[in-house]
Amino acid sequence: MSQYDAELSHGMHLVHDGPPQAPPVLLIHGSGASGAFWGPVVPALAKRRHVLRIDLPGCGNSPPVPAYDVPLQAGRVAALLDDLGLRSVTVVGHSSGGYVATALAERRPDLVGAIALVSTGPGLDALLPGPMILRLLLAPPLGPLLWRRRTDAMLRRAIGATAAGPVDVPADMLDDLRGISYRSFRTVARGNTAYLAERGVPERLAALAVPVLVLFGAADPRWDPASAHRYEAVPDARLVLLPGVGHLPPLEAPGPTGELLLGLTARQAGRPSVGPET
Repeated sequence: MSQYDAELSHGMHLVHDGPPQAPPVLLIHGSGASGAFWGPVVPALAKRRHVLRIDLPGCGNSPPVPAYDVPLQAGRVAALLDDLGLRSVTVVGHSSGGYVATALAERRPDLVGAIALVSTGPGLDALLPGPMILRLLLAPPLGPLLWRRRTDAMLRRAIGATAAGPVDVPADMLDDLRGISYRSFRTVARGNTAYLAERGVPERLAALAVPVLVLFGAADPRWDPASAHRYEAVPDARLVLLPGVGHLPPLEAPGPTGELLLGLTARQAGRPSVGPET
């Protein structure tokens, strides 16, 4: 792996890995995380792909913005890819990052060659209550107080609670998590809820002519794993359930996750670009 550049573009911190002339893969993290979340799968991907990792606004090294609605997030990503001159990108989103990936394909199909959704819930009714520590940390009235007093141990425990077993949390991911404000996190969450309330993800994807990989942990405590089967209604979609894996496949099973993502990019290579939306 060769990390050769990092920059701030359209309010988002961007890191490049791998050969710059190789087929591009864009990795989008979920709520409250950052591009560092993808660290364990980047080495395998960067051997054969140009890997781009962004910190969405208000996360990691990216400054906050007034609004975090999903279509606005997708518009910022589109502007970034336009500046880089990239087309037919394989776009990978983890959890709510999958909503940004989907909205990007809805808004600018010319930019997206394939989509991978990793632990991305299909609809609001599939959301599980989740681990108690997350509910305490993220929801009022205790959330704002605990957020200001969060420690590395608390963050590790909260992240680990979404995995099916012990998980190694990258140090740079913890560093980035300390930077996001409670207000930004809650505003992002509201934007995600509004996007799902308007229309479910499988229904959105069914209207798009794009290959889709859906990767779910069979023991995901955040989203009902059985709900992943709703994606089977999407044309040209492949569903993979990883046994013994929770909400964090890139951390819990980086090897299989990387192989599946490489397989999607290989499948996508050579497909003609889709014209821009009118």
